[in-house]
Amino acid sequence: MPYANCYANWHRLIPVGKRRANHEGSLTRLPNGTWQARLTYTDQATGQGKRLAFYGPTAKAAAAKMKKARERLDAGAPPKDATRTIADWLAHWRTTTLAVSDRAENTRSNYAALSRKHLEPEPFGAITLDRLRPTDIEKLILALRDDGLSDSTVRSTYTVLRLALDGAVRDGLLARNPGAQVRRPGVKRREAKHLDAGAVTAVLRAAEDSRYHTALVLAAATGLRRGEVCALRWDAVDLDAGTLRVISTVSRVDRRLVFSEPKTDRSRRTVPLSPAVVAMLKKHRTTQKEDRLRAGNQWTETGFVFTTEFGTVVDPRNLLRVIQVAAKKVDVEGIGAHTLRHSAATAWLEAGVPLKIASDLLGHSSVAITADIYMHGSHESARAAVDTLASRLGL
Repeated sequence: MPYANCYANWHRLIPVGKRRANHEGSLTRLPNGTWQARLTYTDQATGQGKRLAFYGPTAKAAAAKMKKARERLDAGAPPKDATRTIADWLAHWRTTTLAVSDRAENTRSNYAALSRKHLEPEPFGAITLDRLRPTDIEKLILALRDDGLSDSTVRSTYTVLRLALDGAVRDGLLARNPGAQVRRPGVKRREAKHLDAGAVTAVLRAAEDSRYHTALVLAAATGLRRGEVCALRWDAVDLDAGTLRVISTVSRVDRRLVFSEPKTDRSRRTVPLSPAVVAMLKKHRTTQKEDRLRAGNQWTETGFVFTTEFGTVVDPRNLLRVIQVAAKKVDVEGIGAHTLRHSAATAWLEAGVPLKIASDLLGHSSVAITADIYMHGSHESARAAVDTLASRLGL
């Protein structure tokens, strides 16, 4: 039998469901017995008419697929998820949505790096958006952990993926974000590494010959971050009042030093200075004037408190290198990027400084963060508390 006659004998057109303002559907039985559901709708983004076909072994199966698509349209979602790969979408997202976001430049750089390194490579990156399931994301999290990535890196990678998939939903490529159905990876609580006062003093003494000794002492005495110390300008320091204002930070992003405002309002803060630190900074200012004279026309006036021998900004990594070398000289271990900051915070709390005050000095976005990181206490503090209570009870 010719194909045309066969089609004529088997073809049936059956309207399906009520006609909607923006879409309608029908069922057709094909010559091979398969049922085809055809959906005609108006793309809300472009206003153009479009058609989709769904197939099934029975009329009910084909109609069910079309019904699902119609429900998605009624909810303002695309009738079908896009078939482009995750890698393709992420590459597009990080060069558009991420690039124009108001996140700090170092954050954008970190997010892009996490996407390129952990999300876009196969096998995960080869999955198409329409086939991505929550279990795929959970498998990815397990694989990242098996690769030895830290809890914070795994969580940040998940955050990047979820943000990118939010963008896919916004652009009509997905009806919903499968990442939203996956619980955010946890981060095990780790006690902040810190040194006692004796160890901090020993390390600072070992760094006395360094050009950046004063910067390290300031960090140790105030709990400032390295980037905040290096971005500090003289116009933010009031030696008469004994205060400084944290209004900027500097970090290395893609081989460049980038300045930015502190992340939160609480990070933009005024920090009091002890008389000893004020005296130290006055002496440092005099030394800097001498440096300017020595450098002559090679000096670049930048206004920074701590500079290179030619007046330019100091790379925060240089402070870390100096303190690591000094620690090695005096056999002190456990030196990291924030050791001086953590040591200052721990010393304040063990000395009885209220948690709220310590949090303000550190510039944390909330007191809860300070408590979570530093409320570990010391054996001596715990014993003193128990002995005090026993004494008051007359024991």
